[in-house]
Amino acid sequence: MATLRQLRNRVTGVKNIQKVTHAMQLVAAARVRKAQDAILAARPYADQLDRILQRLTASIDAERHPLFRQGESGRTAVAVVTADRGLCGGFNAGICRRVLPELEERGEVELIAVGRKGRDFFRQRGFTISREYVDVFGDLNLGQAVSIARDLTARFMSGDVDEVWIANNEFLSLARQEPAMNRLLPVSSRETDDESPSGEYIFEPGPEQLLETLVPRHVNFQVWRALLESNAGEQAARMAAMDNATRNAGDLIEDLTREMNKVRQSSITLELMDIIGGAEAVA
Repeated sequence: MATLRQLRNRVTGVKNIQKVTHAMQLVAAARVRKAQDAILAARPYADQLDRILQRLTASIDAERHPLFRQGESGRTAVAVVTADRGLCGGFNAGICRRVLPELEERGEVELIAVGRKGRDFFRQRGFTISREYVDVFGDLNLGQAVSIARDLTARFMSGDVDEVWIANNEFLSLARQEPAMNRLLPVSSRETDDESPSGEYIFEPGPEQLLETLVPRHVNFQVWRALLESNAGEQAARMAAMDNATRNAGDLIEDLTREMNKVRQSSITLELMDIIGGAEAVA
């Protein structure tokens, strides 16, 4: 049975941990609000860009653009987006487990890791990481997304890979982040929306010139969106995990305090019995 001093030390240690987890919860809550605002700000641009691409691909043969054509190398590139840090529940493990069977089923796969946790997960299982990007989320900005997108596009354009997929956690709500894999390249030719006004559009400059500009921007933005989704999901998962840890620490403190009181009461009882026994012996 633990002594009174040992129990007091344990209570003090758990209280210190509780302060840390509570502080991390507050930091994650502030960051997830900022990440949500970034996603909401990006959605109007994404919707408008998708509508323009729909109209362009309906007007011309999009397959003439190299980013729309399927390659013949038999290789696939998969970019896995995870966090650089832990203490966020099953956030990192969920996306890694989602990607793992896909990698085993496909033939030749070129793995790109965005984030330390995904890199370490697949290295420990014998996978070769062809390219890694770490510390991306410390100062997340569009330039980092553009750099990643250019690297992925260059691998596709060179013919090294037929397809490029990106795997990340999609932020659905503060309590829900869903792992998903989406094809980044080749770009899919989208069907026009039935609710869109019918008729022929006149583009200036021409559709081919617009595609040369808009398709790379579309790829850049898809990578940027994946990073934003993953960042918001990470902060939400960390906030929930630290909230659970803080509550568990509180429960543990109550149990230890109860046990400490029992030990102290037992010690006082023994001392009283010794006093009473000594008094009776003198009498």
